[in-house]
Amino acid sequence: MSASPPSSFVRTRWWWVRHAPVRGDGGRIYGGQDIACDCGDAHVFSGLAPVLPRGAVWVASHLGRTRQTAEALWQAGDFTVDGRVPRLTALPALAEQNLGEWQGRDRARFFAERQPDAASYWFAPAEERPPGGESFSELYARVTAAVDELTAEHSGRDIVAVAHGGTIRAALAQALNLSPQGGLAFAIENCSLTRLDHYAGPDGTGWRVGMVNAQPWLGAAEGAGPAA
Repeated sequence: MSASPPSSFVRTRWWWVRHAPVRGDGGRIYGGQDIACDCGDAHVFSGLAPVLPRGAVWVASHLGRTRQTAEALWQAGDFTVDGRVPRLTALPALAEQNLGEWQGRDRARFFAERQPDAASYWFAPAEERPPGGESFSELYARVTAAVDELTAEHSGRDIVAVAHGGTIRAALAQALNLSPQGGLAFAIENCSLTRLDHYAGPDGTGWRVGMVNAQPWLGAAEGAGPAA
């Protein structure tokens, strides 16, 4: 076990959850489009909800699939405080990358026509801006600015952030002091949990990585006994 941090440190814990899977995209790229997700896998939410903290600050992007996912978590676990469910703050800065004119294109055909990058889980190199959209580096800039602001505003709290694969990759790159391109190496599955702890001390600040792409419902399923 790792040693506990000195009491002079202030720890702010970020609990990043990627939204539930999108199944109605017709095989097309959706990026920053507002498209619904499927929250019908009850075992996923019943496995994830107990892991998340109570009394946390809840934030999400302004895209509806993140609110859908948050509400499914609230239904799967008791997150009420004084009889009230959490308040979810929607922040456009936490949205997925705007892929511009690539949005709506057939995904398989798109990748067949482009040179794949073996070191990336993404559509394009971080510096490439889709026509009419934004680059991943631009997403990184807006996400990290929002993380800095929210960490200062809610210092010492737990923050549950329901967001997107690109958003969470940017947060990981920030925590590990990677370039935006470095963040694209991470696999972030739907509904997975990534925890990043921010520490503020008298001599500076830093991040520690608690977990990446965790899927607690898988362990729960493996540990379950046979049905009676």
